[in-house]
Amino acid sequence: MARLIAPDAKFHSSWLEGSEEFDGARRDGGGADDWPLEELRDFQSFRRFVAFLLEDAWPGTPRKPGYVPCTYLWIVDGDTFLGSLAIRHELTDFLLNEGGHIGYSVRPSARRRGHASTALADALPLARELGISRVLITCDEDNLGSRATIEKNGGVYEDSRNGKRRYWANTEHSGAP
Repeated sequence: MARLIAPDAKFHSSWLEGSEEFDGARRDGGGADDWPLEELRDFQSFRRFVAFLLEDAWPGTPRKPGYVPCTYLWIVDGDTFLGSLAIRHELTDFLLNEGGHIGYSVRPSARRRGHASTALADALPLARELGISRVLITCDEDNLGSRATIEKNGGVYEDSRNGKRRYWANTEHSGAP
């Protein structure tokens, strides 16, 4: 059964396998944008990456301008890395218009099995614990799977901006089973 966990270096091999499935495509919620995949093949570099992800949740952690504290989580089933989810603790103008509080991605070989819906359902109470009563979740206009995931979890469509559908969801409850 898939569950959310804090990033852990013991998933190194499985994380690499999952990352290769994206074939260079951006992974929302992964936190690896500034970490070349070739560098992360080295276990010590991967450990530094995991530490970076864990530390990014703390407000005082140094980060690039325009970036906010973020809790990174991994979707795993047993020893298999399935995907990533990020809870951004606050919204910048960009996040308000396009990115949202929560971003997620599931490796291609694990899609269409409900992992994203379960992960989002599990993330909503965590967002509430962070003091976020309503979360903004966005998806590309043409991403029907993500749209269904968000709506299943109580996301209420507000509008579309720059090719992104914007939904608000209450963190007090989830629409997922």
